Amino acid sequence: MRRTAAARLLTGFALAVALAGPAHAGTGGSLEVYPATVTPGTRVTVNTTACGAGGTGAGDASAVGAGAFVLAPGTHKEVAVGQFRVPPGAQPGTYEIVARCDGNPNGNGNGNGRRVSGDLVVTLTSTRPPAHLPAHPRGSVKTGVGGALGPDPVQTAAGVAALAVAAAGGTWLLHRRARGDRI
Repeated sequence: MRRTAAARLLTGFALAVALAGPAHAGTGGSLEVYPATVTPGTRVTVNTTACGAGGTGAGDASAVGAGAFVLAPGTHKEVAVGQFRVPPGAQPGTYEIVARCDGNPNGNGNGNGRRVSGDLVVTLTSTRPPAHLPAHPRGSVKTGVGGALGPDPVQTAAGVAALAVAAAGGTWLLHRRARGDRI
């Protein structure tokens, strides 16, 4: 009798889990945000595979002040892509960017109503120069030969002093030779 009750309980639990489906069925994936950390004025690209092959959707970046954007089929299979620009007046912080899939035009229903989200971090400083500005080289060239002005001021002063002593000594020797003194 105990085995039958335990078996019924286990069967009922397994059936309930099977009918309930996965716990994340309403979200259906994630929204990739690139670049994930930006400064105000930057163009952001988002993509997801949650909408299925040829899927489309509507995105919402109003949390950061950018408003709505469209997700359209991308160049890669089963990827929907969208873009928006972070407003110049955006404040630093982490913002949730969301999108909802419209469905699949092929009629198989992939992505219908799926909600996906991703995080966007806005900062006021950038670690790299803007793309429209040329990068200028900095630092010294490592040739192995050395340079006249190194980064150490003590070594530079010692080099200048050695050159001054050599020039003074050479001048003194040439002056003695011109007068006819023997060295």
